[in-house]
Amino acid sequence: MWPSWVHKTQREPHTRAIPVWFSDLYRSRSPTQTMAYVSMGEAHRRITDYLNRFSDAISAQNAAVLRRLLAVTSDSHLLLSLADSLNVVQDTSRLVKQNEKWSQYGEMLVPLLRALQCYRIGQLVDSYSAFEKFANAFIQEFRNWETAWALEALYVIAYEIRVLAERADRELALSKKTTEKLKGAGSFLMTFFGKRPKACWSFVYHLELFKIYFKLGTVHLCRSVIRSIETARIFDFEEFPSRDKVTYMYYTGRLEVFNENFPAADQKLSYALSHCNPDHEANLRMILKYLIPVKLSLGILPQGSMLDIYNLVEYRDIVRALRRGDLRLLRCALQENEDRFLRSGVYLVLEKLELQVYRRLIKKIHVIQKHKDPSKAHQIKLEVIVKAMNWLEIEMDIDEVECIVAMLIYKNLVKGYFAHKSKVLVLSKQDPFPKLNGKPVSS
Repeated sequence: MWPSWVHKTQREPHTRAIPVWFSDLYRSRSPTQTMAYVSMGEAHRRITDYLNRFSDAISAQNAAVLRRLLAVTSDSHLLLSLADSLNVVQDTSRLVKQNEKWSQYGEMLVPLLRALQCYRIGQLVDSYSAFEKFANAFIQEFRNWETAWALEALYVIAYEIRVLAERADRELALSKKTTEKLKGAGSFLMTFFGKRPKACWSFVYHLELFKIYFKLGTVHLCRSVIRSIETARIFDFEEFPSRDKVTYMYYTGRLEVFNENFPAADQKLSYALSHCNPDHEANLRMILKYLIPVKLSLGILPQGSMLDIYNLVEYRDIVRALRRGDLRLLRCALQENEDRFLRSGVYLVLEKLELQVYRRLIKKIHVIQKHKDPSKAHQIKLEVIVKAMNWLEIEMDIDEVECIVAMLIYKNLVKGYFAHKSKVLVLSKQDPFPKLNGKPVSS
């Protein structure tokens, strides 16, 4: 049910579950770190060097070089030094137009240079706007090329559009202005792949849209993205890189959690978990954060060691409550971690585990009675359940207990019937507590 490596006791330092070349492009840094002094002559040389690299990369169809030239938010020494130079040479538009080799790409180069310059000095809103203009021009050019040689560059563009939009919105929020750039980035990407939904390279844009929609809290918009993927017959899911398949299954699994379709969520999130690189601990934790509530809903409990390994201790008391039949512990755990569970969108899923806790409590009472008096083990007085609840400091009368037990019987969590006159739950002598077998309790 869980991959064997999930329970390892020692972990390697984690990295992002993305290609090596992509990981190398991006490392944490501040766009406004101290800028070095650059002379006019050196600045001019750096800019012309970049322009030559850009035009040569397109002419030679060298995606490996091109992608590095587009990673605005990376810590590339080339781009850092270029951005410093752009603050010395102000009229880069005129410089681009002076050379025919560069001017043919002027609609791309001018806004790209502007995006780099603005990002370097911390003008994130302007940087996003300029990069969006560049991306639009690049995509128009890409459509005219005979082959899809620049797929890696498109991957970087999709990433940059989203990241720059997120950072631009943070800048707007600090200025107490309307945050609209991330929403705009979603519209931009939707417009792009919407024109050619059957193109295989648009899959990357679908994944970035998932990230945007979940960030904005507009997960319902993911349905149109999924339909686009499923109806595009040119897609062969298994041919995509493992990282993209894991990302797709992760977000579609989360969407199934949102829709309370737990069997489908289990299938998709389990796929993401089993195909994710076991050394990428941060990504495994992200998957498990949603897979664990799904598994709990299906009656499958994780090992305590796994919660410790991946620092998911917020689920520890919930699992204990399910094992013990301790309703008080479950409610305390939900209250203590309420903000965290609400942000993750799993609070309501976990709240519905109460029925499993009641079932476990009645099962424990059944086991105790079986030891004391085997002949009457299948008869449980409702007042005994009430006393157990009171011992757990849960105020509940017999009528409330009767309603709960009726619900357990209705949902086939308990097999039996009521003897109303004597207020007794009569359990079936054969399998009184049927296994869930992967069926969600809330269904």
